[in-house]
Amino acid sequence: MALEDKNKGRSLDRLNHKYRLVIMNDDTYEEVTAFRLSRMSVYVALSTLFVLLVAITVATVVFTPLRYYIPGYGDLKQRKEFLQLKMRTDSLERAITVRDQYLDNMLKNVMGDNKPLDTNMLKLPKVDNSTY
Repeated sequence: MALEDKNKGRSLDRLNHKYRLVIMNDDTYEEVTAFRLSRMSVYVALSTLFVLLVAITVATVVFTPLRYYIPGYGDLKQRKEFLQLKMRTDSLERAITVRDQYLDNMLKNVMGDNKPLDTNMLKLPKVDNSTY
């Protein structure tokens, strides 16, 4: 248990150790700039940069016409038009099916292939269900 606390304290201390980042001119070895950094400050800076890039990307997509290029995204007017076209297509498909059945029946009647249905009423005797 004490070993885990000791390792935990070391890892937290490492986050706050100061490091020096020096940028030098390669030809003259002149120090151009120097930064004092810690691991914590680098993590914070990279996290902030990541959040800003995500926010800028989301804002660009949401507040510009780029949103219309996202699949499934559209305005309400387009959705209503789509539903109306879908209903019209379904009704036209039904009408074509009914017309095709009608034409097939007419063709069978003209060719003589249509067998008449037996539509006579059958006269069956009544069944007595009495149990006495």
